[in-house]
Amino acid sequence: MDGAAAPARPAGLSAYVAVSQLLGLTLLVTTGAWLGCYRGGVAWHSPLQFNVHPLCMVLGMVFLQGDALLVYRVFRNEAKRSTKALHALLHGLALLIALVGIIAVFESHRTKGIPDMYSLHSWCGMAAFVLYLLQWLLGCGFFLLPGASFSLRGRYKPQHIFFGIALFALSIAACLLGITEMLLFNIRDSYSRFVPEGVLANTLGVLLVAFGLVVGYVLTRDEWKRPPLAEELALSMDFKTLTEGESPGGGSQ
Repeated sequence: MDGAAAPARPAGLSAYVAVSQLLGLTLLVTTGAWLGCYRGGVAWHSPLQFNVHPLCMVLGMVFLQGDALLVYRVFRNEAKRSTKALHALLHGLALLIALVGIIAVFESHRTKGIPDMYSLHSWCGMAAFVLYLLQWLLGCGFFLLPGASFSLRGRYKPQHIFFGIALFALSIAACLLGITEMLLFNIRDSYSRFVPEGVLANTLGVLLVAFGLVVGYVLTRDEWKRPPLAEELALSMDFKTLTEGESPGGGSQ
């Protein structure tokens, strides 16, 4: 019985991850219910093409992006290379789905003669997507593909983590702006009377905020971070030895 057992999952982590998934699935169902019950549903080459946009953005830029961020908390003891690949794959899938949503809204605007990129929602949304794509490309280049040195990865990692959380927050903010904009366009005269569509859409906004808060809480708990593997600690010690040098008088091994 020489093999070391895998470290136990920290108390409370599983519960918070489960709550995040419940909230994520609920916000997807709520988005579908809003579009299906009040906006006529979803279709591509039809007047309903616009509705593809909110569905794809909530699915890609919020739910899948949030799950991609949680990968290193959920898969704590699996091989680092496999965890990296899953992290990159989920982010890439989120980008692909979001791209479909962006194409849908631009095509819908062109068909209906609506101008593009004039609102705060569109500015924040496009900034989130472009920066998210750049973040994904840089992440793949530094951490997934060979070539980047250990020291370079170490210097870039804090920026990668910070901008990952920041872009997740920006994506949620863009969705909240989009919900408000969509309600003001469609039910401006009745919105203040607490009509069912407005209440449902506001509920969706609350779910988005709740999902973001739970994911953010999991990500910022230091004791829930993925423990360093033995090979990572060895690399860290090797790097420290190379940068600090041998102590005076130190003998060779």
